[in-house]
Amino acid sequence: MVNVLLVVTFLSHITWAVKGSSHCKQTETWEIHPHSVAITEFGAVGDGVTLNTKAFQNAIFYLNSFADKGGAKLFVPAGRWLTGSFDLVSHLTLWLDKDAVILGSKNPDDWPVVDPLPSYGRGRELPGARHRSLIYGYNLTDVIITGDNGTIDGQGSVWWNWFQSKTLNYTRPHLVELMNSTGVLISNLNFLNSPFWTIHPVYCSRVTVRNVTILAPLDSPNTDGIDPDSSDDVCIEDCYISTGDDLISIKSGWDEYGISFGRPSTNIIIHRLTGHNRNGSGIAIGSEMSGGVSEVHAENLYFFNTSTAIIIKTAPGRGGYVRNIYISDVTLVGVDTAIRFNSNFSEHPDDFYDPNALPVIERITVKDVRGDNIKVAGLLNGIEGDSFRHLCLLSITLNVTSESPWNCSYIQGYSALVSPETCEPLKESIYPKHYSDCYYLSNHLHSSGNQNRSSWFGILNFFSTEFLFLPFLNTTARRHLTRETMANIQS
Repeated sequence: MVNVLLVVTFLSHITWAVKGSSHCKQTETWEIHPHSVAITEFGAVGDGVTLNTKAFQNAIFYLNSFADKGGAKLFVPAGRWLTGSFDLVSHLTLWLDKDAVILGSKNPDDWPVVDPLPSYGRGRELPGARHRSLIYGYNLTDVIITGDNGTIDGQGSVWWNWFQSKTLNYTRPHLVELMNSTGVLISNLNFLNSPFWTIHPVYCSRVTVRNVTILAPLDSPNTDGIDPDSSDDVCIEDCYISTGDDLISIKSGWDEYGISFGRPSTNIIIHRLTGHNRNGSGIAIGSEMSGGVSEVHAENLYFFNTSTAIIIKTAPGRGGYVRNIYISDVTLVGVDTAIRFNSNFSEHPDDFYDPNALPVIERITVKDVRGDNIKVAGLLNGIEGDSFRHLCLLSITLNVTSESPWNCSYIQGYSALVSPETCEPLKESIYPKHYSDCYYLSNHLHSSGNQNRSSWFGILNFFSTEFLFLPFLNTTARRHLTRETMANIQS
């Protein structure tokens, strides 16, 4: 009976973490697109075998005629709808019914080859071009991809095999990519088995990704969850992600191409993110950050059984900057490294990068972090002769198993209320002299939500290995913690 009460108490937190009210500052109003057609009206067959690329293309071409009449909706009913890559248009809603599954074709010819991104100069994996994403949009306005928890499945295993066997001719495709677009909403869907990064808004503004589940096997290569890239005013909230790489990775171009293109990622808000992986991080910045990354606010995060919780990845030659980053209210269970700066991501697009182009990393605040069963608190390694400064750690308590919890070099910063005690470059106290050097700190040492968080660490640890009381989960918690994720948690 005591265990039941403990689990019920913990589930009240899970409900809040996954379904809490929106706190994004954006005021985007999503209009209902009045005209609606079903994909079946264009000859699509939902048997999982018939290729429906032409049906999707023809339906969207038809719906484009309503762009100046209030927009339109393409309804995908229950069924398994096999397709190759298709383009979206402005003022469109792509709506997937509860039991609708859009399946990516396993034939690479159904994924067209397109030019590389100008901020990368080449395909991310191979020189030259790249495959286009399954769902693609360019230079669009007012685009909604949503539904009643329908599914978009990239069937990426064939791509992972080609990548691992080094038989690809071009860089793998993303599952969803929108370029140069404004006013994008992606919500209430499941995204599975992306060939490469899952959701990739690049050169976009006013993007919201809300209440989505993203899953891929923990050993699938580079299957990032959500990667805002040279984009601004991005809101990500109420998401569950379990993939083979970073859950969220904020990017802005690669070496000299990113520096020349010069479009930063800025004003990125992340709220109520839950998930895990084995080979990536919870939230990453970089390593492609040459156009700059700033004004990132991430709060209410829960990462479990994960390689790294928070990481900034860079290298000599990247240039650019990462500044004004605020990460708060973080719960960690079974994480190898809580906070990391990795300055050795030495992969470059070509030999023309400038090795003297050093990144500027400054004003990074991490506060209100609690962790149980953590191997290492921090691996914080800057670059000799570079500027990694004003890193501020506040109110952090980690149960660390390593005898050397911190490893720091070529960094500078401050700390307060950190356990285990920080490394020497961070031991100087934030208060009272260095408060203004720390990004976005309030006048209070503790956030209001921090005081009661330590009381349920035993529950978190218990719940990550026991499922005797699964019937007590509410619908939302069950949706996020069952399916493939159950086996992943237990492992």
